[in-house]
Amino acid sequence: MKINVEVDCTPEEARRFMGLPDLAPVHDKYVAMLTGAMDGVVAPDLLDNMVRSWMPMSDAGMGMWRKMFESATK
Repeated sequence: MKINVEVDCTPEEARRFMGLPDLAPVHDKYVAMLTGAMDGVVAPDLLDNMVRSWMPMSDAGMGMWRKMFESATK
């Protein structure tokens, strides 16, 4: 016997139904900090520490991000 169930809902409705947290404010703040860093508002060291704590990467990955931010601010 095979039963198929189709659920028609938005991603927001599915997130709430499954009890997952709403990370939109965190995402908005993260994007604002990245944009601020590109404009020279946020210190690169602060952004570097934030990215290291939020996205564990190898040193090569961090070097790529650092070069991208340095080239964008020049």
